[in-house]
Amino acid sequence: MRLLLRTAAATLTAAALIGMPAQAAAPAVQIIKVYYDSPGKDTRSSTSLNAEYVVLKNTTRKPIQMEKWILRDKTGYKYRFLALVLKPGKTVTVRTGTGDDGTSTVYWNRGQYVWNNDGDTASIHRSSDLKKIDTCSWGRGRAWTHCP
Repeated sequence: MRLLLRTAAATLTAAALIGMPAQAAAPAVQIIKVYYDSPGKDTRSSTSLNAEYVVLKNTTRKPIQMEKWILRDKTGYKYRFLALVLKPGKTVTVRTGTGDDGTSTVYWNRGQYVWNNDGDTASIHRSSDLKKIDTCSWGRGRAWTHCP
């Protein structure tokens, strides 16, 4: 009787697992947040431009060489990464304005805003083959969006 119950339980468990949808693997570099509407008036000052940013995260257990990777918006504005190694589990913030690049923050060095407040799409592309790695889209709403 015990053997019969164990066999039935194992069969039910296997059937439940087979019927479950597979979890999609996270992209190696994931867009986790876009702050597309900097606070206050859009004055194009360095402070205002730098309050517009994108946060990317390395979701792997290995460092990723980001040199020549591209972050872009829907209309085609492109930020090309210079020599940056994104360590496992770490993030890098790409700010629209000017500043000194570091290991956790880099600057686009633009004098105008990139991300549209009424909706846009951010995407990250690998340099070797320009393969799209991740995207994040938003519509009209609050000043920022979290990307899953």
